Amino acid sequence: MSGAPGEEGLAAFARTLRLPLERLPDPLVMAPLPVGAVFDVSVTPPGSKSLTNRALVLAGLAAGESVLRGALADAEDARVMLAALGRLGARVEVRQGEVRIGGVGGRWRTNGGAEIHLENAGTATRFLSAAALAADGPVTIDGSARMRERPIGGLADALEQLGARVEFLGRPGCPPLRITPPGASGAKPTKVALRRGESSQFLSALLLVGPFLEHGVRVVSEAPPPSAPYVDMTLRLLRRLGAHDVSGSTDFAEARVGSSVSSRLGPFKGFALEIEPDASGATYFWAAAALRPGCACSTPGLGRESLQGDVRFAAVLARMGAGIAEEGGAVRVSGPARGGLRNTEFDMADMPDAAMTLAAVAALSAGSARITGLATLKVKETDRLSALAAELGKAGAGVRAGADFLEVEPGPAPAGPIEFETYKDHRMAMSLALIGMSRPGVAIRDPGCVAKTYPGFWADLAGVYESCRSGEAP
Repeated sequence: MSGAPGEEGLAAFARTLRLPLERLPDPLVMAPLPVGAVFDVSVTPPGSKSLTNRALVLAGLAAGESVLRGALADAEDARVMLAALGRLGARVEVRQGEVRIGGVGGRWRTNGGAEIHLENAGTATRFLSAAALAADGPVTIDGSARMRERPIGGLADALEQLGARVEFLGRPGCPPLRITPPGASGAKPTKVALRRGESSQFLSALLLVGPFLEHGVRVVSEAPPPSAPYVDMTLRLLRRLGAHDVSGSTDFAEARVGSSVSSRLGPFKGFALEIEPDASGATYFWAAAALRPGCACSTPGLGRESLQGDVRFAAVLARMGAGIAEEGGAVRVSGPARGGLRNTEFDMADMPDAAMTLAAVAALSAGSARITGLATLKVKETDRLSALAAELGKAGAGVRAGADFLEVEPGPAPAGPIEFETYKDHRMAMSLALIGMSRPGVAIRDPGCVAKTYPGFWADLAGVYESCRSGEAP
């Protein structure tokens, strides 16, 4: 590939990628892989943010100590969640490779009221807003300027149905908000209704607090929730950790969790849990391998029994022509036997985070792609639909963004250099790195934004460059 560095250049770039995040060049000028270069790597991303945050809420409210091994602990989203648990009365201890949580036994201790700032951690904001139902006083939840634009009104309505008083302290329907729990005398019946199209995180948030409510909780949605695999993850985790009366309809339009407060089986107790590697983080490395004949990437700890829906992204790459297999409990993705990947139509409603990886792959593949089911991307860390359209357009792709879809038409790379904006969005940086691995002249601004969920991303990518060797592309 024109503009690709030689062996010494690749080694030098890998050394750059291993610098601490605060010392990375900004913008980071990427090094494209040479034509014919091949790699076969094993990458273990940090612990799943989705699983970690669910387990942390349950551990914080449980009776006794919980131990989470392999949990996401050093990323920004994890740090704000851990700090919030401490503010709510839980004991938090982070050791090498594990997190220990001393739970509060079903009732947060706020000393008359707690204020929690969660930056731009959307999952933590939704989960702790619902968990405020189990507090002994008002809980105020706030975040960054972007978080103050992200809607939470549907969840607030559900909390009011359960007897809480919710006050929006700024823009209606968005943080900051103050939640005053109902207390024993104000507890309402278990049933909650969610409006059509509400975030699946609202449903998961309500289910996670269910064991600690007097009547448990039963959530009925007007329509099946988006990102249904995340609801399935919540229910499966609750069952695994000993929650009572956990059930859900096939489409998750109705789901319930029984109370552990008055159960004859006893309170929800502390637990030990091994957190899976993050499947969303694995998608970038699977994609890097899928884009190149002769390359492969395995992810130990992620197999067909994974609780995470994004593990299915490997099957999406297979539809495009990549090879996939499971070896020893690890998903293995390899490049096509010959030629390249081909685009088609994709419904990514069940794994919207991986849709960003797919959009970058589509810009580097043959044919036109239509990616649907993306309505939730507009209210993430940034408006990801608009951001992807703008940035992939810089790389020569024709991109049309609608309310819930992207259409991607690959095009020739521009002659000059490309500088990608990342919008303080970790997934923008990691997805756009795939373009930088494939085309010369690509620079990525604010590469340190990956600290939100994957601080070691660039170091893990360095391992890909270090493993490259010369080969012949079929």
